[in-house]
Amino acid sequence: MKLTNIKMVALAMTSALVLTSAMAGEEPITKNGKQTIINTTTIARDVKGYIGTTPVKIYITNNKIDKIEALPNEETPKYFFKVKKEMLDKWNGMTVNKAISAKVDGVTGATLSSDCLRETVKKGLQYYKKNKK
Repeated sequence: MKLTNIKMVALAMTSALVLTSAMAGEEPITKNGKQTIINTTTIARDVKGYIGTTPVKIYITNNKIDKIEALPNEETPKYFFKVKKEMLDKWNGMTVNKAISAKVDGVTGATLSSDCLRETVKKGLQYYKKNKK
């Protein structure tokens, strides 16, 4: 095996471990005081961007979105950085119902990642509506 192949295998194994550790033990819905946190890792595993899924944590208090935080993913870092920077806080302050139907603009040049993020957020919010306590 060439050194390059060994490096690629090592990188793939490291990436898998990082993603697995981010997912391990994470319930789709948890509470922190009055705040509900939705982890879309398993909820939106069928939603794919350019390379893979774009899981997020959605923080909700009193049926309004406090913030959305991106979790580790395999999208191209320089493009997904733009997606995170330009899209994630556009949902902040919206009610869950408004956010589900919101037409949040994507990022030029990162269309698939943007579409994936929008769909992931939507699925997470729909899960919240069905499962909130």
